[in-house]
Amino acid sequence: MNKASVVANLCKSCGYCVKFCPKKAISIGGKRNSKGHYYPVIDLSLCIGCGTCAVVCPEAAMEILKEEG
Repeated sequence: MNKASVVANLCKSCGYCVKFCPKKAISIGGKRNSKGHYYPVIDLSLCIGCGTCAVVCPEAAMEILKEEG
């Protein structure tokens, strides 16, 4: 199954990924990236790999990774 992944240094903490995730698998975490923005954390047990977060992210900070196997 595919899973979402964050490219932390590209994130500007807009929150679109959090708002539009259909499974509510994404939240803004407590760590900042090198630009000072808080970046999202993904609960992989909830993520279904649908790609919505990657589509709505204006900074291309969300990726969908294909699992091997």
